[in-house]
Amino acid sequence: MNNKIWKIGLFTGLISFVLLIFGVRTVLGQTLEWKNYIAFGLFGLSVGALVLLILFYELKIAFRIFMVAIVLGFAELFRSFLMDTNGLGDLAGILSLFIITSFGLGVALIVQFIVILMRKEKA
Repeated sequence: MNNKIWKIGLFTGLISFVLLIFGVRTVLGQTLEWKNYIAFGLFGLSVGALVLLILFYELKIAFRIFMVAIVLGFAELFRSFLMDTNGLGDLAGILSLFIITSFGLGVALIVQFIVILMRKEKA
């Protein structure tokens, strides 16, 4: 699987980048500037690099938890964009994506390292 991990990381980063652009430009109807593309690209690059590192170090439980957190973050992003019509849905959606993804990464790494410590304790 080591020769495929960079493909998974690249795919995850590209999907994150495309979903952010789709959400802000299409769902919200906002025009994007070059700074928005850079910010979305950095987020996608960060997510892709994190997935690549998690898979490189063979943290399978952390990978699954982090991917669930990314999916939940994007679901909350689109929910905020579509349901909140009072003008703060865009801010709440972007912030919820960042918060849920960061929290998911933290929980994923903590759970994975607890599992690693429990396995070492038994051996």
